[in-house]
Amino acid sequence: MYALTLTLFVLLFAVPARAQVTIDIGIHLPAPPPLVVVPEVRTVQYVPSAPTNLFVFGGQYWAFTNGAWYVSGGHQGPWIVVAPQFVPRPVLLVPVRYYHVPPGHWKQWDHKRPPRWDDDWGREWSEKRAWKHRDRDDDDDDHGKGRGRGHGRDR
Repeated sequence: MYALTLTLFVLLFAVPARAQVTIDIGIHLPAPPPLVVVPEVRTVQYVPSAPTNLFVFGGQYWAFTNGAWYVSGGHQGPWIVVAPQFVPRPVLLVPVRYYHVPPGHWKQWDHKRPPRWDDDWGREWSEKRAWKHRDRDDDDDDHGKGRGRGHGRDR
């Protein structure tokens, strides 16, 4: 009996602890909110009626509040803290004007461009993410100029 109890005790504590921490970030929406496509980043939608910065991408809700990112599979949570390097690039490319509650220092930034994340998270973060400060028009200028490998050759 002692061996069985000891085995159960060891198995109980050998199970890995859940690494994710859920947090109440104050988003309590009674129903799925209306979503609006962010024209500059067509794969991301934002929630105009939310009391905070709330976006939808890849079937998940992404909230930016108090200088941190959170993700949830639904509009009511649970919310999980996400390190900046794990936030999808399209979400980070949403222009400042779609943030209902931007940090105070963002008010001086160009509202048509994405936030300057490297200002908040450091140049090292920016370099690891291969972050480029280019707006959509700059990206469009590169199309069709033969910069890809193997394209545009006459065969």
